[in-house]
This record gives sequence, C-alpha cells and structure tokens, in this order.
Amino acid sequence: MTLTVLLFASYADALGRSTLQLDLPPGTTVEELLDRVRGMAPATALPRARVAVNQEYAFPGQPVAPGDEIAIIPPVAGG
Repeated sequence: MTLTVLLFASYADALGRSTLQLDLPPGTTVEELLDRVRGMAPATALPRARVAVNQEYAFPGQPVAPGDEIAIIPPVAGG
C-alpha cells in the first residue's frame, strides 16, 4: 500500500521535504512506519515523535491503512 506521510520540524528538515510517499506492506503499524521514516534520514539522529493518524494521536501498535492521513510530529521546544 502507498501512504502519504506529512513531516514537521526536525523530520522535514532532515529529509528535506514536508511530505513523502511510502510503499509499505498491509498491516504495517505506526511504530514500523516511524522506524522506516527515521531510517531514511542521513546520519542525523531524529528524536522520537508522536504520530497522528486521521488527526488523532495513534499508539505504536496501531495499524495504518490506505487513505489514512499520517503526520509525524516531533517534540518542539519554544522560547
């Protein structure tokens, strides 16, 4: 299945784009998707991030499905 993933903050910076298309097998979980995206970054160590599926925070074992809106939201420091 092909999924569109929205990237924010350090993830968008590290990967040089705000969205990406991923081909993943059916039954892929949020945690597996996040691991795949983190593995795409150059040597930069990306922080753990929250993942939202269809505008609600998802848990790591939650499966994703075609047509889901997926957003990776890393922690943000303000000042």
